[in-house]
Amino acid sequence: MDKTPLVSVVVPVYNMELFLPETLDSILASDYPNFEVVVVDDGSKDASYRVACEYAAKDARVKAYTQPNGGACAARNHAVRLSHGEFILPVDADNLIEPNLISEAVAAILADSSVKVVAPRADFFGERTGEWKLPCFSLHLLARKNIMDTCALYRRTDWERTGGYCEDIIAREDWEFWIGVLKNGGKVVKLPDIGLHYRIRNVSKRVTDRKLKRHVIATLNRRHPEFFERELGGPLRYYRSWSVLLNRIYRLFHPRKVVVSKEYSGLTDYVKALPVLFRQDIGTVIYKGRNELREMNWDGTSVVIKSFRVPNLINRIAYGLFRSSKAQRSFEYADMLRKEGIGSPAPVAYYTERNGLLFTRSYYVSLKSECPYSYVHLMRGDYPGQEEILRAIARTTAALHERGYLHKDYSRGNILFRKTAKGVEVEIIDLNRIRFREVGMEEGCRNFERLPGTPEMFEILADEYAKARGFDAQECLKLILKYNNAQI
Repeated sequence: MDKTPLVSVVVPVYNMELFLPETLDSILASDYPNFEVVVVDDGSKDASYRVACEYAAKDARVKAYTQPNGGACAARNHAVRLSHGEFILPVDADNLIEPNLISEAVAAILADSSVKVVAPRADFFGERTGEWKLPCFSLHLLARKNIMDTCALYRRTDWERTGGYCEDIIAREDWEFWIGVLKNGGKVVKLPDIGLHYRIRNVSKRVTDRKLKRHVIATLNRRHPEFFERELGGPLRYYRSWSVLLNRIYRLFHPRKVVVSKEYSGLTDYVKALPVLFRQDIGTVIYKGRNELREMNWDGTSVVIKSFRVPNLINRIAYGLFRSSKAQRSFEYADMLRKEGIGSPAPVAYYTERNGLLFTRSYYVSLKSECPYSYVHLMRGDYPGQEEILRAIARTTAALHERGYLHKDYSRGNILFRKTAKGVEVEIIDLNRIRFREVGMEEGCRNFERLPGTPEMFEILADEYAKARGFDAQECLKLILKYNNAQI
């Protein structure tokens, strides 16, 4: 039994009946002992699928499939899903490969686990000849231009990790895919010999794709804003080679402040890209009103971002020059509460930006809370364990007040909870309006005024709050009911 890893050569086809036989012949002439060829016809109007079926009938290594027309990325993804190889080698249906390409590529990728991609040297044939002289690989250069062809060997696991080829992009899909595979690290090996022969035709995709430059750049910026932030200091621009300079000029007039917790420093590029992420409508909207809340997944970390509304002119001047922004206060106050043992989602970062001297926008980033419920759920009369939860909320409120924290937006949506093996865990959110002062009994009880409930619920809150602070329970109840009179 052959112990060499299986390589899946994937060949998307659309109207290539004239060239497909030559392409398949070049693949089947490979000297590598263990490979399969997966051909997916993308709804061709010619005899491409019939040609593929004829090869499949003659050679068991070839599998032929067809699908309704969906584009090169859809066909390539379909081919990978139908394949079984540990390694993937895409080959376009009008190109040719050398017999030793697969074996040399596999040897190179097995020799070093940090290698993610093995690419051949290439030359042109058809309406243009000569070597295709591509620059040496670097992430900084990859951020500005497409420097690798589709035909390069990579691990199947990387295709799975990136979600495959982007089916929203209709040009330069290989560029987008290589960014996804390589943006977080990994080596690229360029083989020393020419292993790919790239056919040039006037209607070839590489030629026609040039007309879709704006679409390509917009899609790349939408899918990889943190990558371009890291490599170019901002988005990829239409004049790609000028991107770094244009982003630096923009930043001169739009200075920003970005603070990231040490524990989450690996997410810094995402934080810097927040304006782009919101402009591109990335993530899941949790709430959209005066401010906006979105949930996003950053390299496996679930975060919640609050985008604060641009303030009025006076506050734009104040926040720009004198006052801490709401985002900064949210970040700092969450850290303070957690150090005091009071629950709040872990603060990740904040971002503020100015336009000249005027404050414009700000974002606060925290980990997604593990508490799935809020005080709102307690309004169900039959909510299980209601008394235990109310007492935990009262103790948390007392802890805030004992330490001199008065939450000025202490409302039903800003108190989260969950039950654990150790009891009820409570987290407080939306912290930018905390005030710092001594909180007495009356002001402390008044802090419950925005929490709806029944007299029975308020009796439990008052009882536990009074115990925690050494107050009289009946006096606390009277005050709580007084300030909640309109909600009883």
